[in-house]
Amino acid sequence: MSEEMQEMQKLNLEQVVNDILNTIEREREREIIARRYGLFDRKETLEQIGELLGITRERVRQLEKAVMTKLKAVAAKELPHISDIETVLTAQIKELGGVARVTDIADKLVDSASKIDHSRVSFLAQLSPNITHVDENDHFHNAIALKAEQTEKSVREHVGHVIDAIKKIGKPVSIKEIAGAMGHPEAKAVEALASVSKNLATLNGRWGLVKWPMVNPKNIRDKIYVILHENGKQMHFGEIAEAIRESDFKRKDVTTQAIHNELIKDKRFILVGRGIYALKEWGFKQGTVADVITEVLNDAGEPLHRDEIVKRVLKKRFVKETTILLNLQGKPQFKRTAKATYTLAEK
Repeated sequence: MSEEMQEMQKLNLEQVVNDILNTIEREREREIIARRYGLFDRKETLEQIGELLGITRERVRQLEKAVMTKLKAVAAKELPHISDIETVLTAQIKELGGVARVTDIADKLVDSASKIDHSRVSFLAQLSPNITHVDENDHFHNAIALKAEQTEKSVREHVGHVIDAIKKIGKPVSIKEIAGAMGHPEAKAVEALASVSKNLATLNGRWGLVKWPMVNPKNIRDKIYVILHENGKQMHFGEIAEAIRESDFKRKDVTTQAIHNELIKDKRFILVGRGIYALKEWGFKQGTVADVITEVLNDAGEPLHRDEIVKRVLKKRFVKETTILLNLQGKPQFKRTAKATYTLAEK
């Protein structure tokens, strides 16, 4: 454990926050900061705080801005613990690649970090003179960087370059491939930037757009697709269910029956044997064994020996040879032309 980490563990985040709040003279202003930044409970809106304190939302906003401006102005010399906090945050930012999500840093600093811990780290980062703070919005996670290296604007711009590179590649790939496409020498720095974006996601070592199921499966069918794609070959629906339960998906509590039901409904998945499914994109088509035999004979354009038919059908379906032979001998659309040789019956 680094000296900075050891020092941070000596600092109780709640105590640090309390010591800083105690430098604010008026109780009402302390209350506003504590509630707006979620330092002891959930974050509250300007309206909620205004109703509680009997003032307008605009007055709450003005007081918040004035207090934070004053705290930042005296942070370097007068606020308690800020120097120690900044040292720890700087070390963590460097370790994580130059920019980092606040939640990731809080999780490193506090065992089982809560949302309140996340809020406290964010608040302290905003008061640190040498730390750049990136506000959370629809496209970015709450993040921090070193002010000497990045402004909030440059962080957002660099994240945009990562997104552009992924869009140009057009599919989920490793962070090294993304860094290579950008001509960036440091994959770790690119990964740090990618982690800040809400428009990107990662799964199984690959990064992609959040709308791509391969990195951000949103439902059972997407998860089935990811499992089959990663496996690279057909699987029984029971195996698929078990693979999902053992995966890193956020929600993975699924029943085997639910998996089977979704496989039946989605045209991306083809039944290729008894309970066995494959991806349509691998060249498989819907249809019965008889349909596959018909396709094989059509493609051949000539009669085929029974063994050759079996061989070709088994490339498209995972069934017993006897099942193929029973279909070949018992269906009217197939005609024997010689010993153990078949063709399609004339329509």
